[in-house]
Amino acid sequence: MATKNQDNHAKPVNLRIREDVRILIDRAAKIRGKTRSDFMIDAAYRAAEDTLLDQTLIKVDAESYQHYLDILDQPPGGEGFARLMNAPKPWRD
Repeated sequence: MATKNQDNHAKPVNLRIREDVRILIDRAAKIRGKTRSDFMIDAAYRAAEDTLLDQTLIKVDAESYQHYLDILDQPPGGEGFARLMNAPKPWRD
């Protein structure tokens, strides 16, 4: 008989929010076709990922870092860039 792994089961979280915030969340969730809970979980998950990624430190040697800075300092160019810059702008007539 297989045992259930309790770590995979959802755990309840209780929140107290103002009525205007709940209404706003409900409107947004409806537009996305989600329940309030699913919408809030997705938003909280994305915010948690962003917060953790902002704390990620990448260490490189001085030469690699200088190479990275040199690339950033180069002006954009190439066929793709020229095509993009010459494409019609939808906000202009």
